[in-house]
Amino acid sequence: MENFAVTPKGLRMMLAGLLVMVAGYVLMTGGGSEDPQVFNYAMFDFRRLVAAPVVIIAGIVTVIISIVKVFPEKENGKE
Repeated sequence: MENFAVTPKGLRMMLAGLLVMVAGYVLMTGGGSEDPQVFNYAMFDFRRLVAAPVVIIAGIVTVIISIVKVFPEKENGKE
C-alpha cells in the first residue's frame, strides 16, 4: 500500500463518514402524503429540517478529514 494515497485508517474513517451521510439521508425521508390535495405538516418537523442536515454535514466533514489528514502508519517490525 505504498502508492495508495489514503491509509487504511483513513479509508475506514471515510467509509464511516459515508455511512453517517446515508443515515442523514434516511432521516430526511418520509413526510409525504397519500393524497396530493392534502397538505402534510409532518414534512416540516425537526428531524427533517435540522437533524438530518446536521448529520449529513457531519458525514461530509468526516470524509474531508479522512482525505486530508495524514494518519501515521505503523511499521510492522521494520526499522
